[in-house]
Amino acid sequence: MSETRRTVTFIGIAVVLALLSVLTAPKRITPNAFLDQGELFFPDFEDPNEATTLEVIDFNSETGSAVPFKVTFRRGTWTIPSHHNHPADGKDRLAKTAAGVIGIRKDDFRSDNIADHKECGVIDPLDETATSFEGRGQRVTLKDKHDVVLADFIIGNEVEGSEGYRFVRVPGQKRVYAAKIDVDISTEFADWIESDLLQVTRDKIERLVTKDYSIDERTGRLMERGDVVLQKDGDRWRAGDQRENEEVDVTTMNQLLGALDDLKIVGIRPKPKGLTTTLTRSSDSLQVSTADMLSLQNAGYFFTRDGRLVSNEGELQVGTTEGIVYTLRFGEIVYGSGLAVSAGARTDEEGDAPGENRYLFITSMFDAAAFPEPQPPTNTDFLAKADSTMTNDDLSNRKLYNEHRKWKENQNGRSNISTRLNARFAGWYYVITADSFDKLRLTRSDLVKPSPEG
Repeated sequence: MSETRRTVTFIGIAVVLALLSVLTAPKRITPNAFLDQGELFFPDFEDPNEATTLEVIDFNSETGSAVPFKVTFRRGTWTIPSHHNHPADGKDRLAKTAAGVIGIRKDDFRSDNIADHKECGVIDPLDETATSFEGRGQRVTLKDKHDVVLADFIIGNEVEGSEGYRFVRVPGQKRVYAAKIDVDISTEFADWIESDLLQVTRDKIERLVTKDYSIDERTGRLMERGDVVLQKDGDRWRAGDQRENEEVDVTTMNQLLGALDDLKIVGIRPKPKGLTTTLTRSSDSLQVSTADMLSLQNAGYFFTRDGRLVSNEGELQVGTTEGIVYTLRFGEIVYGSGLAVSAGARTDEEGDAPGENRYLFITSMFDAAAFPEPQPPTNTDFLAKADSTMTNDDLSNRKLYNEHRKWKENQNGRSNISTRLNARFAGWYYVITADSFDKLRLTRSDLVKPSPEG
């Protein structure tokens, strides 16, 4: 064989061996699971303002039941259906939540095995076929105004070693991803409602009256132990019956004013419609049915023989510089935790459940007498005169007219504030914490102490 043929033969053998090597070498397989890694979970959801409903389902492993929370926008109002359709201050918070959801990506594929769902904590809390109470995640659903689902996913456990990352799964799919979750999905009732319950700041509070009494629930007899009247005098407070050797305790007073300024509620209960209608009339004289009476009594409120509404833990009246007088009536202990407190879902027996909260019944009124009517003009002839032709009487009447008109406008504005507040308070029994109750429900011995000079 010539040198040339031998060389060609060797080249041919090398080519064949190379082809065989390529054909028989192990291939790098890219699973389909990795193909969408890095993509958005919900690419069609682009505008956070589209979201008008947020529904979050948690799971209570102790009771073995799903715990729903829902905020929605219907008929021009934000409400919380899971809490008796209480008004919600939800637009901004929901938009921020939706914006966070839009940005969630499939950062890292983790599993395609259903057996891993428990360990990852992504079992659907609504899955009735799952046998384990453990490993249930938090299901989050966002919908638009037509109830079209914009996003629906289950948030699981934190990913160990990856701060800010959680396991995430889409309901109905086996696949689990690790995703960076940078969104505050709150299911706390207090986070979704108007945080300033009384809408009054401490600098506008000028008068407080604590009413200490007890009531015989069987007979309706009221046993009064006395009132404490506190009046602001400049930057100091004085008690109405304060002696020369006494003074109002500054620390206790500041705690009381702070509790009023920062009063928050942790739960609500709807009042009967008949009672709500009566309360919106801005009257302290209530006419209620037998059913309304039972509702009141269950929350710790009763009528005396002369028709006065009282509570079994006394009351506090708060007067402001605008002439608004709030009455806070403290009722029964509220037992339980979670939804049992915030919405009244009875998940525990009262004997075993904690009693760390209390009912609060709020009304308001406008004290028109706090702003006496100024002298009106004797006539309004000046209205038809030019300034150059006005007499001294005309000028005097014009001044009286302007002062009286301003007074009347202010009175109407203050009255409207009270009407608006009553409309807000009328439909609900509120629930406050024991800490708030302790700071608000004070006696004379709490508020008045011997002065250092005494």
